[in-house]
Amino acid sequence: MKKLSPIAFVPRRETVQSASLAPVALYLGAYLLVCFFSSDPLVLVFATAGAALAGYGCGAGRAVNFSLKLGAFLALTMVIVNALVTSRGATVLARLGDWPLLGQVEVTAEAIAAGMLIGLRVIGTMVVIGVWSACVDPDRILQAVHGIARRSALTATLISRLVPLAATDYARIGEAAELRGPAASPVSRGAMVHRLLAGSLDRAVDVAATLELRGYGLSAESTRFRPAPSRFDRRFWIGGLLLTLLAFFELLAGSGRFVTYPGISYPVGAEGPLAALTFLLCGFVTWRRGGRGVRR
Repeated sequence: MKKLSPIAFVPRRETVQSASLAPVALYLGAYLLVCFFSSDPLVLVFATAGAALAGYGCGAGRAVNFSLKLGAFLALTMVIVNALVTSRGATVLARLGDWPLLGQVEVTAEAIAAGMLIGLRVIGTMVVIGVWSACVDPDRILQAVHGIARRSALTATLISRLVPLAATDYARIGEAAELRGPAASPVSRGAMVHRLLAGSLDRAVDVAATLELRGYGLSAESTRFRPAPSRFDRRFWIGGLLLTLLAFFELLAGSGRFVTYPGISYPVGAEGPLAALTFLLCGFVTWRRGGRGVRR
């Protein structure tokens, strides 16, 4: 059985997969907006939890778990790098002396806090992107923007399909290298990357030839697609509009602005916890009565 990437799209009869593209994009776009730009740690944590709940509710648990692990790794890396590179802040925790290229390294609490804020943004963004990649059919994206930007839509669709396929190839190459036996010499990462790149180039040539045979390079009149509405569209329209307005309000007039330099300050008002709770509860929009559908 072919091993798919955790963020690869798998057709399911769930709410996000069955709903129209526009309300789903509005719903997940509100989470992406607040996770990417918010400066309130409470809102970021609850919005990430809401996006994770949305992914679990529509059967994208593997994508959520993978995104959380990858986001946590990137967040930890950013905290360490920001603590070593940035010496701003009044609270010095450690003086590590002179380092090559970095000079005098002083680890401050403000630099660590700033790195943690960036890490929270990364985790939330990764979760939203993982849910989108695992639940939204790339062919529907191509159909939606086919008449506006045909070539750009085709490029974006190919990327959304080939990137998870490349991750699957990397995992299969690693498994094949482990099955060669203890007597075989270990395969370096450079060799694995070389084989992955060679296979990706061969696949790109095959895809280009297939597209040419199907007439994608010819100029043709744009075809209009009329997708049928879904019974789940209303809930995503309502939830998406509510979260989008709340996201703009939180970004423009939110009270919980986490300030790191020159000193750490976090004024908390009533707007921040209310917005955070709303983003958390709206994660249940993807859940339906009776639980998820039976996997066949």
